[in-house]
Order: sequence, then structure tokens, then C-alpha cells
Amino acid sequence: MHSSLWLSALLLIPVVGAALSWLVAKREGWSYAVAVATASVEMAVTLVVVVLYNNHLAGAQTFDFAGRFVLAAPFGLAYDVAIDGISLLMVALTSLVVLVALLGARDKRREPAFVAWLLLLTSFTMGSFIAHDLLEFFIFFELTLIPCYFIISQWGGRERARAALKFFIYTFTGSAFLFVGTLYLGFAHQHQTHGALTFAYAALSATTMSHATAVWLFIAFTIAFAVKSPIWPLHTWSPLTYAEAPTAGSIELSALLAKLGSYGLLRFAVGLLPLALPSMRPVLLTLAIIGIMYGSALACVTPDLKRLVAYSSLAQMGFITLGIVTGSKIAMVGAVLLMFNHGVITAGFFLIIGYVERRRGSATIADLKGLQGPAPVLAALFTVVMLASIGLPGLSGFVSEYLILIGTFATHVWWGVLGILGVVLAALYLLWAYQRVFQGRVEGANAQITDATPGERWVLAPIIVLIVVLGVFPKPVLDRITPSVQQLIEHVAPAGVNK
Repeated sequence: MHSSLWLSALLLIPVVGAALSWLVAKREGWSYAVAVATASVEMAVTLVVVVLYNNHLAGAQTFDFAGRFVLAAPFGLAYDVAIDGISLLMVALTSLVVLVALLGARDKRREPAFVAWLLLLTSFTMGSFIAHDLLEFFIFFELTLIPCYFIISQWGGRERARAALKFFIYTFTGSAFLFVGTLYLGFAHQHQTHGALTFAYAALSATTMSHATAVWLFIAFTIAFAVKSPIWPLHTWSPLTYAEAPTAGSIELSALLAKLGSYGLLRFAVGLLPLALPSMRPVLLTLAIIGIMYGSALACVTPDLKRLVAYSSLAQMGFITLGIVTGSKIAMVGAVLLMFNHGVITAGFFLIIGYVERRRGSATIADLKGLQGPAPVLAALFTVVMLASIGLPGLSGFVSEYLILIGTFATHVWWGVLGILGVVLAALYLLWAYQRVFQGRVEGANAQITDATPGERWVLAPIIVLIVVLGVFPKPVLDRITPSVQQLIEHVAPAGVNK
């Protein structure tokens, strides 16, 4: 088994980079250079982890790079890290997204502080994905709120103060339920074993409890994760926040912070509380389908491109929730793959929208028309990302949505039928948005818009490559996800999950 130092490096590199960016703040442009270098090193270390990851571990040893150090035994505090195929994919997404956000969405306003907060957010997000201890996960999960709040409130749009406050209140309140559930589970395990207080994942997963207790804990956990994802009806902070955040902030929120919610739901709510899943499944399936329909309906009528992506994300998170709770291994594998694919796709969306907004000064659909003429490359890039989000065969979105839907059909036919309707609605609102923004006769200021620069094309290149490669040849990624999902299924199966 490989050393946990690799995971510790992923956690510390962004923190060191944030500190260095402050130290060189007086030299113009140096903070940005340090941040890009830091993100590049983070990406390099992530690639090493991906290559070294042992995909053939079995049984209780499915987690690789594991290391645990007790920090304060009486309080159950420990530094405990490990990854499996599920968290490996999220680690790779985190490194990719921060590098793309820095390269493609540079904000020169108070740049040293901006890149420092962005790097700290990367560290806290990485910590959440590699944490193998529930209390440790909660701490990192909460710490992500701080850089997000300042990124939105200091560099956002006209309503940034309201958006930041709404985001913080919603997510902080939701996390209170997670904190109470975490403490209860830890003390329940200590009472049963008469041992030391611990929040280690393996220990808590063996905790026995009544069905009623499992249901209440599941509800507490799900509230926190539903706010972060977001899942309807706890989503109302997201459209305003996505629209008002700076482009890099929107990328981080949609591509990474939303995945913290779905990852937490899968890893901790389903993984630690399988006894509650049969009772809670109908509720979550209903909320997932409502989210798909509601998000799609609002995406059809919203006047702003950023809000359109926000509502589209709500619908996509509905698909992910569907895959996580539907009771099928195939659907669960599809949900994990969609978590990664959706992060890549939304990063592409917000980058392109940011480029358009920078040129035109607006992301309002009514202000944009006929951009395909003066900016054909931007239009082509938007088309690829859009078709991937719709789920066109041959692109990444199709594979993950297909797995979710066939898994859902195998266990809950009518929910699968409603899910397919969501795919049709996605095609409707995304194609209509493309038609209104890029087609038609170009007039006025729109005719003066310049096409994508070489630098912008290079930033979007890895996103387009991933969309195509994972659409045509997803096997290497699926091979890493499936054993970890299988292990989770075997733990949850006695509670009624179908293999």
C-alpha cells in the first residue's frame, strides 16, 4: 500500500501556494504566477496518485494510500486519509478544475487575495474527498464555506452581498444537522464498544442501531448534503449565487462544491446508514425527479445564461441522486461517473459564458444574438459542451446518464421513464438557448465580438478532450469506480439494495 504522504501533499500544496501568493503580493502578476504553478504541481501529484492507485484491492482493504494519526484521543480527533475509486475521481476533478479556473477565469481585481482564497478552497475540498473519518470530513466540509463566502462577496456581481449571505446561511444551517448526526453516531459507537471515542469510517460503518435511529440520522445527513448539492427544494441559494459569483467562483461552486453534497450522500448517508435506505428511497427518488423537472422547466424560461446553467445543474444533480439511491450497482457507477462528467461540463459552460460576458458585458440572453458569425470557434466549443450535457451518444454525458437510466429501469421502471423525460427537456432548453445566443442575424455590439483567442482555446482543450474521450472510451475510469461501488453495495445490500 502506498504512503499517505501523497494525499497529505495534495492537502498541503495549495496551502503553501496560498501563503506564497501573499508573500509576493507586492509584485504585480507574481501572485497569479505562483497560483498557476501551485495548481500545476497539484495536478502533477494527482496524476502520480492516479497512476499509483491500486485498483485490485479487495474486501476491507479497498481504500488505498491510507494513513491515520490520532491528534486528540479524548475528543475523537484524528488525521485519517484514504481514497478508493470514487474519491480518486473526485480528487482528479478537484485538481483539474482549479487549474482550469485559474487559467481561464483570471480576475485581476485584488488578485493576491483572490488566488489565495481559491487555493485554500482547493485544499479544503481536497481534504473533504480524502478524509476517511467522519468528523474530519465535517471539518473540511465546513471550512469550504469560508473561501466561498469571500470569493462571492468580494469579487461577485451587483448582488454579491445578498448571494454570499444566502449561500452561507443555507449551507451553514444545513451543516448543523450533519454535526449533530456525526456526534450522535460517534458517541453511539463508543457506547456500544466501551472503547475510545472515534469517528473513523470503518468503525462507524460497523455501528448497530435501530431502524428509527438510522432514519433520523439519514435525514440529518441528507439535509446537509441536499443543501450543498443542491437537491430540490433546498436549492434556492444556487441560481442567485451561481449568477453573481465571479466566473472562477461559479466553476468551483458547480463543478466541485455541488459534488461534495452528492459524494457525502453516497459515502456517508448511504454508506454508514444502509438500514434507512429502503425507507428513505421513495422520498429521495421523488425529490430527484422533481429536481430534474423543476430545474429543466426553469432553465427554459430563465433570461440569464449563468442561471440557465444553475438550473441545468439542479436537473443534473437530480440524475446523480437518482443513481445513488435507486438501488442498482449500474446506476450508482453511472452516478459517480456523472459527478465527474458534470464537473467537467459545467466548467466548460462557465468558461465560455465568462468569455462571452467579458466581451459583451452581459450574460443576458436577450442581449446576445447571432454570435456564431463573429465567433465561430466559441460557438463550436459551446456546441460540444452543450451536446455533452444533453447526453449525445459519443460524448461523456451520454455514458453516465445511460448507466443511471438503465439501472433505474431495472429497479424502478416509472422513475426511469420520468428520468428520460428529463433528458428530452435538457435537449429543449439547451438547444433553444444555443439558437437564441449564437444563431440569427447579428447586430450592433454583438457584431464586434471577437472569437476565442489561442489561450482560451488551449484552456478549453482538455475539457473538450475529456468530453470526447470519456464518451468514446470510458472503460479505464469505470474500471476504477466499479470495485469501490461493488464494495459499497456489498455493505448496503443487506438493507435491500439490489446487485
